Amino acid sequence: MLRFSILSLTLLALTVAPLTHAADDKWVSLFDGKTLNGWKKAEHGKATYEVKDGTIHGVTVEGSPNTFLASEKEFGDFELEFEVKVHDQLNSGVQIRSRGKTEADVDANKQGLGVFHGPQVEIEAGPGQAGYIYGESTKYGWLSPEPKDEKHTHDFFKNGEWNQYRIVAKGARIQTWINGHMVADLTHEEIYKTHPKGHIGLQVHGIGAGTGPFDVSWRNIRIREL
Repeated sequence: MLRFSILSLTLLALTVAPLTHAADDKWVSLFDGKTLNGWKKAEHGKATYEVKDGTIHGVTVEGSPNTFLASEKEFGDFELEFEVKVHDQLNSGVQIRSRGKTEADVDANKQGLGVFHGPQVEIEAGPGQAGYIYGESTKYGWLSPEPKDEKHTHDFFKNGEWNQYRIVAKGARIQTWINGHMVADLTHEEIYKTHPKGHIGLQVHGIGAGTGPFDVSWRNIRIREL
């Protein structure tokens, strides 16, 4: 009976292993740790991005508007994971389903043409609003309702350390986690109508005069389309 049990367990392991491997294959790395292949800077902004110590390292430039490093590929429904570390005085974020504004998005004066816009998952030191979803360069402001209460904060974000983010976007629903803690569970039909798919964007926020430079770094960026 013992030999049969060991044999059975061995056969079971061999059967299950390929299935697990197949599921893992759905994940795609968006950063190879050595180059910025697969990424390009959005039209506006002067902040700098480089590969440093196996991370994508962004640094502010005084006087620059918000700057974005965008994935060349567009994504619709997906699960995204990454790690991020940000200077305590820098506001940052990761855009999802975002794009540059076209003539259809701007007024007759064409102001804002090319501005990168769409849903943004907030990155900032805690206690704060990290992980909630903002409508970057849209008419909405905060898409998540929680930050509209000025007294609302959480401390899931570890200041000065690496933080693990998970984002699931499926249809009009966007869910976020920081370090295993769920932060946002948002369904927003209006933003989904205008942004059903788009680029991933790594933000370096603009800074005030006489401040900075501040930096933000990302690593282990991977995505799984749903």
